[in-house]
Amino acid sequence: MTSRNKLVATQAMHNGAAGRAFIAALPERAAQFLDRWELKLTGSSMYGMASLVLPVERADRTPAVMKMQLLDEESEGEPVALEAWGGDGVVRLLEHDADTNTLLLERLNENRHLSTLNDSREAVQILAELLARLTSVPAPSGLRNLGDIARRMLHSVQGAVQTVADPAERELLKSCAAAVGEVVGEPGDRLLHWDLHYDNILAADREPWLAIDPKPLAGDPGFDLMPALSNDFDPSEVLYRFDLMTEVLGLDRQRAAAWTLGRALQNLLWNLGDEEDGLDQEQLAIAQLLLGR
Repeated sequence: MTSRNKLVATQAMHNGAAGRAFIAALPERAAQFLDRWELKLTGSSMYGMASLVLPVERADRTPAVMKMQLLDEESEGEPVALEAWGGDGVVRLLEHDADTNTLLLERLNENRHLSTLNDSREAVQILAELLARLTSVPAPSGLRNLGDIARRMLHSVQGAVQTVADPAERELLKSCAAAVGEVVGEPGDRLLHWDLHYDNILAADREPWLAIDPKPLAGDPGFDLMPALSNDFDPSEVLYRFDLMTEVLGLDRQRAAAWTLGRALQNLLWNLGDEEDGLDQEQLAIAQLLLGR
């Protein structure tokens, strides 16, 4: 399946009629903003799972990219977060249309992701240092809140557990929920990226590496560690990566573990909600390691 067809299929699957309408509107929307922002198309379209990205050149010949995505709870926070970060460790926001959530961003090297590094420990170090910078910023008002997300998870977990056949997996889900229950009253107020994995870190000219594609929320930085634990998953690396990140970010290890278990719980509940064939074994393994099992 081509990247374009993946975008079409993903939008239809997850967003139904709204996703199909978004796809149908893309050609006209692209033409509209190329004209409005005086942009020149300079290359082939790039398709993500949720967005169309066009390489462009501004009137002053500065390279940039135009990103078009469906406006939803996650994506509407992206320009808010990018403005709050102001390019510190992250791609710069150049223009933004609030009605359509069309973004004009600085151009990075889309052909060189952090995943191209051969040394996984170097990659985790780079990610941790970027994450420390991003989560040092207080979350602007109006973003999704980790406390609300956690309370919804805890409310739904009892019913979800009953659908799990394996007794060990049921107990693991309960243990994750218990850990979240210990910290839910203090969800944090930092600006989280939520999706900082290796392919969301690109090489750049003004810094060696910069983050892209945040799906921001306000909360505890411990909730942001999971992508680095599951990237190029290696059970023998999980605790090393976790300890490195908690040290670089200056986090309390026990509290960070509780929120990382919350992230595992979120992913596993999504498995159950999507009626997938079995729970994600990597998420289960990470949870077991953090629980010392």
